[in-house]
Amino acid sequence: MKMISRRDFLKASAVVGATAALTACGGGDSSSAASTATSAASTASSAAASGSANIGICIYQFADNFMTLYRADLEEYLTALGYSVTIMDGKNDQNTQTEQINTFLQQGVDVLIINPVQTTSAQTIVDTISPSGIPIVFINREPDKSVLDSYPEKCCYVGADARQSGTYQGELILATDTEGDINGDGVITYIMCKGDPENIDAQYRTEYSIKALEDAGKTVNCLYEYLDNWDQTLAQQDVANALAQYGDQIEVVFCNNDAMALGALQSIEQAGRTVGTDIYLVGVDALAEAVQAVVDGRMTGTVLNDDVGQATAATEATKMYVEGQAVEQYYWVDYVKVTPENAADYLPADDEEEEE
Repeated sequence: MKMISRRDFLKASAVVGATAALTACGGGDSSSAASTATSAASTASSAAASGSANIGICIYQFADNFMTLYRADLEEYLTALGYSVTIMDGKNDQNTQTEQINTFLQQGVDVLIINPVQTTSAQTIVDTISPSGIPIVFINREPDKSVLDSYPEKCCYVGADARQSGTYQGELILATDTEGDINGDGVITYIMCKGDPENIDAQYRTEYSIKALEDAGKTVNCLYEYLDNWDQTLAQQDVANALAQYGDQIEVVFCNNDAMALGALQSIEQAGRTVGTDIYLVGVDALAEAVQAVVDGRMTGTVLNDDVGQATAATEATKMYVEGQAVEQYYWVDYVKVTPENAADYLPADDEEEEE
């Protein structure tokens, strides 16, 4: 049989995580969680038990690396339950996504899973959907609690606490030989590549990565924060400019996601700098290319944003709505630090075969 890959392992394990998350939050029973990642035979049985449903999914932008993984997982798990699934690309435009939501409402879908383009538009989204009575599962981009409160028992959020991911980034720097202070002057001097300024994940990762350093008693100095909107090319350009302007002053490059970290890495290496020797670099998502860079010593570390665990929990919440079960407001999935010591565990396995 084929060697199990990191994603296959996470998928096989996801049911346990979903069960724990749902039980901890008080939503549903643990037996229903197990149906989201089973064999084909079990899936067929589950679909027969729960009946068919039409699920509409709105993704803020298909081009996003992480959401590409997430939506593929969602489609796999939901169709395995026997549901009809339609996924729309919001193209990072809220007006486009609003039109897509209205189309789904006209079609009379049973549940809407929404990754909003703008979290500031979440209340408008709920106000648009609530007259229909269609349940909403918000994913990945957390709306304000008041938004969920405005549509009681019909609206929930599945995601990871971005404060944890930011904290883990700071801890990755503190775990280095110099604790981030490469030149030994008592100050950690850094630049920050930020995601969408309206996204709470970007805000928390920016804040809590530095808070982790300060909580450890470190003095920090921010040279510049760049608004790179999750984009690899923008980050590459901005980090190249930063290295040209600030040179050896830059000890740490924080990136709110791995796409930006990979762009930063290109500029760091083109400038003749060496990660781990004269500069540190951290990201979030644990994209395969970034994890490989950690294994190779070209990135200090990254933080696993568990698409499999989140998609499993979102699938379970959707299933509970379809079956008329009680659904809690929040379902959280933990981040995981990816370090040089454990990074190989998060790489896709080779396609080589091993004997059964």
